[in-house]
Amino acid sequence: MENENGESSNNNNNARLAIMELANMISVPMSLNAVVKLKVADAIWQNGSNAPLSPVEILAKIRGPQGGGDAENLQRILRMLTSYGVFKEHVVDDSSQRRYSLTEVGKTLVTDENGLSHGSYVLQHHQDALMRAWTMVHEAVNDSSIEPFVKANGEPAYNYYGKNSEMNSLMLNAMSGVSVPFMKAILEGYDGFQGVKTLVDVGGSGGDCLKMILDKHTNIELGINFDLPEVVEKAPQIPSIKHVGGDMFDYIPKGDAIFMKWILAIFTEDECKQIMKSCYNALPEKGKFIICDPVLPHHTDDSKRTRALLEIDIYGMAIYRAQGKHRTEEEYRQLGRAAGFTDCKGVYIDHFFTILEFYK
Repeated sequence: MENENGESSNNNNNARLAIMELANMISVPMSLNAVVKLKVADAIWQNGSNAPLSPVEILAKIRGPQGGGDAENLQRILRMLTSYGVFKEHVVDDSSQRRYSLTEVGKTLVTDENGLSHGSYVLQHHQDALMRAWTMVHEAVNDSSIEPFVKANGEPAYNYYGKNSEMNSLMLNAMSGVSVPFMKAILEGYDGFQGVKTLVDVGGSGGDCLKMILDKHTNIELGINFDLPEVVEKAPQIPSIKHVGGDMFDYIPKGDAIFMKWILAIFTEDECKQIMKSCYNALPEKGKFIICDPVLPHHTDDSKRTRALLEIDIYGMAIYRAQGKHRTEEEYRQLGRAAGFTDCKGVYIDHFFTILEFYK
């Protein structure tokens, strides 16, 4: 009986600890936001040295000659993020002096030679307008016809970004910081572009991803970057790429293969069917529709990948489209069949995205 009571008491204690951690979880992203704003990762990395530094030394690097700052508060932030694997803590013997270096997670925040990192992705998620929306996530349950972002800010997120050049620039940098490493991974591990002569990238923005594909796969003679007219009119001229403006609900340019990255998750079932039907109509017999999305697993577990996928799904619900959603492979397969495609195959999975091929 004592063992049973002891086990029950231990379970209760663990449950209370778990809910305390969840209730205070906002400390994690906001502390991450703080170290990105302070450029802590770049200060520690120092062109690859990654030598452990004390909070005082880090402050000296990020604040420069002006000095100042509170090293103790910086240490509190670093300790907490260390517990989540962002930094590695170095303590000499029993000394109270703590030093910090970057883990593999922390290195994703280091600015590369192109000025990119996952830091912009962190900052983009925690702007004031988005934070206001997070307090209204429950409203997506009460009334899914209006996004929490709209209820908090009075208009859809993309309209809001369009009126704020700083927010729009941050969003574009955030997407580049995520997309470029992913596209490099695709080009190393996915061979589905072989044999394609004309490739259409739907929602390709400035054509950066399409250019990476064409640089790797020289068999592609023409890349068509298809996006809204106001987007492609600002796109730079790129050899072998034609920029075409239009609405994917109306039509999609013809090609041997159509590529679409992280687009369908903000649309409803009926809208997805309509978009996929447009893709079907634009393809020749035996043509291929390639989508690249964060595809949800069928079973829910507590792995980092599953949590990241489910978290980004809630982000999309709160900010962009309450009636859109991320989907499982089977859900995508059913949408493809409704649009006319005969088969669907998951052919490549990286740390976050899945590539699905649909065949005409």
